[in-house]
Amino acid sequence: MTILCVRFQLPPTSEADLPHLLGMLEEFTPVVQALPPDGALADLRGAERYFGRDAVELASVIRVRSLALYGVDCVIGAGPGPMLARMALRDAVPGVTCAVPDEPGAITEFLAEKPVAELPGVGAATARTLGDYGLDTLGRVAAAPLSTLQRLIGAKAGRELREKANGVDRGRVVPNAVSRSLATERPFGRDELDPDRHRRALLSAAEEIGARLRALEKVCRTLTLTVRYADRSATTRSRTLPEPTAHSPALTRAAYGMYEALGLQRARVRAIALRAEGLDPADQACHQLTFDPVDEKVRRIEEVADRARAKFGPRAVMPGGLGGRAA
Repeated sequence: MTILCVRFQLPPTSEADLPHLLGMLEEFTPVVQALPPDGALADLRGAERYFGRDAVELASVIRVRSLALYGVDCVIGAGPGPMLARMALRDAVPGVTCAVPDEPGAITEFLAEKPVAELPGVGAATARTLGDYGLDTLGRVAAAPLSTLQRLIGAKAGRELREKANGVDRGRVVPNAVSRSLATERPFGRDELDPDRHRRALLSAAEEIGARLRALEKVCRTLTLTVRYADRSATTRSRTLPEPTAHSPALTRAAYGMYEALGLQRARVRAIALRAEGLDPADQACHQLTFDPVDEKVRRIEEVADRARAKFGPRAVMPGGLGGRAA
């Protein structure tokens, strides 16, 4: 086990601590890949030899340092590759590292009963397609003929899926830094099943992100949605926008699109978070001109609304879908 996948249990107000936590990981290995908003991958192949400890022992040290220096607990999964470490993270709890041994038999046993949707890179639509043919677990996918998988989801996707289901992990940890970003979170007072309330939370979050971007004279290139569930698990999806923007309706459309693609069915949602990433100065961004007068009118109204909020408070002007309700 040489790869750790770490998720820090950061409160919404502590997102600025992530770079410091990544710096703490870099004291063990220079090969650290940030996974915003609250995670990271760390390749410990060199660290195991240097410190004379295996990955699970180093994970315990990392957790203690995170608590001692920043007061932040974390959950950690370990495996021979990034994919297996990410999947192990799903079974981890604070204080107990879930580790997948680097042995073919152990990897096969670990993956066999896992739902297909738990495999990184497999979306809800692909999982539904495979499920319709009884291929609902990774063990069944691994045993299926390659030609069957390729007929169902395509030649390249079928080949990659079968490799992953058999424990072949070709991924690697790519060192990077936390991109410049803005984030906001909408927690629910109780576990929320109502999709309409989920969408209202997304609308509220997108409006806030847009207003903050415009106040800073920034635009974002990528929007990331994180949905946290009652069982402490979370789903994160990112979308590169057609053009860098701080326009709230464009951010809202992207957020709705990612949410709908999740295909949630009676999910008990605890919180919804949005993060705008890849920030650039607004005066350097390109905007596709349009002959639609409605778009220009909406943008002018947005400018007026921003001035009203700056003078009278953030709730002075709100979308009709949020009026009179707490978002």
